Amino acid sequence: MIRLYKRLLAFLTGTSLFVIFSVVLVSSLSRYLLNSPIQWSEEVARYAMIYGTMFGTVLCYLHGLHIRFSFLENLVKPTIKKALQFISDLVTLGSGAVLAYSGYLFMMKRGAINAPAVGIQMYYFQAAMVVGGVMLAIAAVLRLTEYFTGQYEETK
Repeated sequence: MIRLYKRLLAFLTGTSLFVIFSVVLVSSLSRYLLNSPIQWSEEVARYAMIYGTMFGTVLCYLHGLHIRFSFLENLVKPTIKKALQFISDLVTLGSGAVLAYSGYLFMMKRGAINAPAVGIQMYYFQAAMVVGGVMLAIAAVLRLTEYFTGQYEETK
């Protein structure tokens, strides 16, 4: 299950990067070759970057590539290290829930505003915090489920 989730996150992260690259390339070519800038391009690239960051953060968490003090973990016994990773997963679950909830509150408060260049409501862009929080919480639940089923894979 976690392998499929990693593939989904990798696809979404890659798609976000592709959108950023494509929009910036087309915008640059339009601006410098045709002398006709695309007004909405920077805004779309910015929001694709935010979504890509959310997806990439969760993917890094699942691969154990997030920022941490691994030199401290290496000083303790494997059972304590496993307990620390379990606590880290619990904290991640809470962080994902808080991110999703605060993103939801922010989205409800300011989402009806129209994006200046694109002209659509900001709900779609501000939902990135909600989506990122939910996906992070799902990732933590998947890791915790593996812990309780005995399939817990120690992060690097």
